[in-house]
Amino acid sequence: MSEFRLPAAASIGSVHLRISDLSTALDFYGRLLGFHQVVRRNNTAYLSAHHDRPYHILLTEVAGARPKPPRTTGLYHVAIRLPDRPSLARVLKRLIAAGWPLQGAADHRVSEAIYLADPDGSGIELYTDRPRDEWAWANGQISMATEPLDVGALLDTIRDEDNAPAAIDPRADIGHVHLHVSDLGKAEAFYRDLLGFDITQRSYPGALFLSAGGYHHHVGVNIWAGRGAPPPPSDAAGLIAFAVRVPDRDAWQAVVDRLVEAGRRVEPQRADNGGAASLVHDPDGNGVILVSD
Repeated sequence: MSEFRLPAAASIGSVHLRISDLSTALDFYGRLLGFHQVVRRNNTAYLSAHHDRPYHILLTEVAGARPKPPRTTGLYHVAIRLPDRPSLARVLKRLIAAGWPLQGAADHRVSEAIYLADPDGSGIELYTDRPRDEWAWANGQISMATEPLDVGALLDTIRDEDNAPAAIDPRADIGHVHLHVSDLGKAEAFYRDLLGFDITQRSYPGALFLSAGGYHHHVGVNIWAGRGAPPPPSDAAGLIAFAVRVPDRDAWQAVVDRLVEAGRRVEPQRADNGGAASLVHDPDGNGVILVSD
């Protein structure tokens, strides 16, 4: 099979999560994080940062859904990208005021990030990128690290604001998705060799980072839950699927054709933007929806 690379403009679209209680989840994603519910269909709410499609987060209530067990594959975190430091600080300030527990904060050199979990225990990263001209590359790999974040300096960016908006910045989107997988080699064969992402970092212990267009990463995979970790139960809260936006229709078709040629099951999906969409699953059962505008 010939080598194929995703177009530089490819990105992460929406993330679809299984949750146990929709009202509780909407209070978190809406009131605290600031997303808007655009529409609700049966037990699924469609949320956006800008009141319209394309959606950013889909929440499907499954009664009795339990937290994802530790030491299983699936979602590590969904990363919500804010356009600048003040917009990140505003969400952080709301979380602090509400007493929502935070799990950590880090300066990754390419970005500044806050970590927490939603009501069902699914990991959330809130982050903003540093300017691209400040990113460092060495031997074809992006230089990333996990260093202390100056949270006080971040909050100082909105120190003079009396009435911060209750909504998330409308420019917010899903920057990347990070997954627990059972085998890095199999994940690389799927996300790089089939889907066409580039490897941006492979020296981080137990992890691999991939992207399109020279971004630091659109997909992260790790074996921190254990090499050979099993999938979570089908009724566990967490990731159902995430979308990869492929803006060029020919490139989208090329990806689908490669998946079919490799023997992967590809299922047509409804595309809310009027384009084309197909669902495939990675080696650990994580759903990936390929969307063409």
